[in-house]
Amino acid sequence: MVAADPALDLPKPENRVWKKFRSHKSAMLGGILVVFFVAIALLAPILPIPDPAATDWSLVRKAPSAAHWMGTDEIGRDMLSRMIWGAQASLLAGVISVGIAVAIGVPLGVVAGYFGGWTDAVISRCTEALLAAPFLILAIALAAFLGPSLTNAMIAIGISATPVFIRLTRGQVINIKVEDYVDSARAIGLPTRLILSRYILPNVLPPILVQATLTIATAIIAEASLSFLGLGQQPPAPSWGSMLNTAKNFLNQAPWMALWPGISIFLVVLGFNLLGDGLRDALDPREH
Repeated sequence: MVAADPALDLPKPENRVWKKFRSHKSAMLGGILVVFFVAIALLAPILPIPDPAATDWSLVRKAPSAAHWMGTDEIGRDMLSRMIWGAQASLLAGVISVGIAVAIGVPLGVVAGYFGGWTDAVISRCTEALLAAPFLILAIALAAFLGPSLTNAMIAIGISATPVFIRLTRGQVINIKVEDYVDSARAIGLPTRLILSRYILPNVLPPILVQATLTIATAIIAEASLSFLGLGQQPPAPSWGSMLNTAKNFLNQAPWMALWPGISIFLVVLGFNLLGDGLRDALDPREH
């Protein structure tokens, strides 16, 4: 009778990652929060809720009740409806702006890290120039230059977040390109595009995924800040940031107007941060 090879019983890498992530309780909590907010944002068009822009002057600043679970705002609009539709703006801004940053930053980081020389010098100096400005200040300046709208806010946030991904990708590529398997690929004459697509990019994706998850949380805060300043989502379209801007004038008369968007921003940012921390631990090869 031939003994079974113990190596054959080893769990697959993806199973080990899932097992590690599942054992991370705070990461699971973060995942639940993220899934919850994504679900209500996606289901907003079919949920039985009032029109978020519909006004009723007989319901101005009404406290939470059975008819309006989160109360109403300064012109009688249902807060629950505006909160649900506002989730779309915040999550859309977070995901799309980070997508812009990844789409620009990762290719530039790969080029700078792999080819080095003057290419690396030019990209690195431009990256350092952008990093010299605080993230939120740069986003505000770009949004003011482009004009107030959610689309322009997403572009401004995406450009402001790009240097982080350039620097991260460049550092990872510099470490990976000197590995033996990459040297072997060069030795057998594989073209550069195949080396980058088969050996470099797959190994830089895990840290980029973690950074993207954490950056979404930062982007959501940035979108709320821009909307608070009037540079993001424009009225009457709902946005948590613009709702906070309006609510600051009625803190004594209607505190719920500030309470709900503030709690929602806190919870969704907490969810993405916890999820990012869990992914970082689960994808760390030193933990397997």
